[in-house]
Amino acid sequence: MLVPVLAGCLRVQVSMGVSADDRVSGQIVAATVPEDDQDQGPQLTPPAALSDKIRVQEYRQDGYVGSQAFFSDLTFGDVQQLGSMSDQGNGSFQVSLRRAGDLVTLDGRADLGSVPAQGTDVQVTVAFPAKIITTNGTLQSDSTVSWTLPAGTTSTLRAEVRYQDPSTRSFAGWAGIMGGVTLGVAVVVAALAWMARNKEPVFDGRRSNKHRSNT
Repeated sequence: MLVPVLAGCLRVQVSMGVSADDRVSGQIVAATVPEDDQDQGPQLTPPAALSDKIRVQEYRQDGYVGSQAFFSDLTFGDVQQLGSMSDQGNGSFQVSLRRAGDLVTLDGRADLGSVPAQGTDVQVTVAFPAKIITTNGTLQSDSTVSWTLPAGTTSTLRAEVRYQDPSTRSFAGWAGIMGGVTLGVAVVVAALAWMARNKEPVFDGRRSNKHRSNT
């Protein structure tokens, strides 16, 4: 039996760690199955203002190609700019972090209705500096939560954690801490442009010839 490999199989992995000082570090992978040897997959480009905090390298793993971005020491305001790393795709993925006193809330919404289910792997993992109080994700530990987002539908992300406001420790407010922060659409759906290029299945020619020779 021949199994088609659909052009545009999608892998998106977002991992973030929030420190006790409300600084954010992590990595983003955006990749697809290449159509040919020249296909480099989706490319992420750091915003100019964050060029010293984000490093992008080529990603090639498990038959996927694309980009892998590493970021560190971002403020909540910096995180908002991650959405400008790619202008490709037309889906929707948003994550906000907001603080009210000692309570930090993560809210998110992922609209993957236009993404085909076959070959899609979209995961989000967030680690906090304290025990998670409530979440609709899967707890990996007391302070780490993950979501595996299904294609073809809209999903929500939510987690709450309580730890001391860093501004009360330093007696100096940090810009952006109190405001809601949006992690933009484009990073997670950057690979969708590659998915739309060729909807026809790609078959393994050798297996196809072997199949014909056996019939």
